[in-house]
Amino acid sequence: MTAEAGLDLLVDGPVATIVLNRPDRLNSQTPGMWAALRAIGEDLDPAVRVVVVRATGRAFSAGLDRSLFAPEGIGALARATDERADAQIRGFQAGFTWLRRPDLVSIAAVQGHAIGAGFQLALACDLRVLADDAQLCMAETSLGIVPDLAGSKPLVDAVGYSRAIEICLTGRRVGAEEAARLGLATLVVRRADLESATTDLVAALLAAPAGAVRETKALLSGAAGRDHAEQEELERAAQIRRLRALFES
Repeated sequence: MTAEAGLDLLVDGPVATIVLNRPDRLNSQTPGMWAALRAIGEDLDPAVRVVVVRATGRAFSAGLDRSLFAPEGIGALARATDERADAQIRGFQAGFTWLRRPDLVSIAAVQGHAIGAGFQLALACDLRVLADDAQLCMAETSLGIVPDLAGSKPLVDAVGYSRAIEICLTGRRVGAEEAARLGLATLVVRRADLESATTDLVAALLAAPAGAVRETKALLSGAAGRDHAEQEELERAAQIRRLRALFES
């Protein structure tokens, strides 16, 4: 299913690598690709701790495949009932949202263009390593639609409401250096160093005990929506679990 959808999956112990492999179409995305992404998340080996999402060719992903703009493409959603359209879009989103699961750390390794759905796939990951030629663009609003692949909240979380409004409504390109300044990029490297820099980051993430990583990610991922007292209570509970796990073993 993955190869037919334009994806390759490589699993090496605790590391899973998802490769967008439609270079002739600039890794443009389809519902079949989103279904394959969802299936990968559902079937992933529990031993996997880090997921890397990368792409072949000169672009990470140019966004939606042009075939989707035909009447039988996303236009079919307009003719569906609200309930059916909602269910279909929820299914599309599920291909992206699992990348933020607390038991995993996900990394997008981005070169060239990451447009629309491509930008949202990068935003779905916890961390983003950008090549210096990366260009990020939220093109949906300019096309008369909205970013609906679970990308709106992580964008606001990363850059703030005002900047997110500007990026989405203008549809402009955000280069790698600006992405680093805005908090969209964890790291910016030369294009030739993208693979090695990502490998180094994976190794650093795997160095800490899995249980501590999982608990820390859970604390950090929801911290922005909690007050101090709630966050401190969760810290205490997580620490007690970690201490018991360490000393009981």
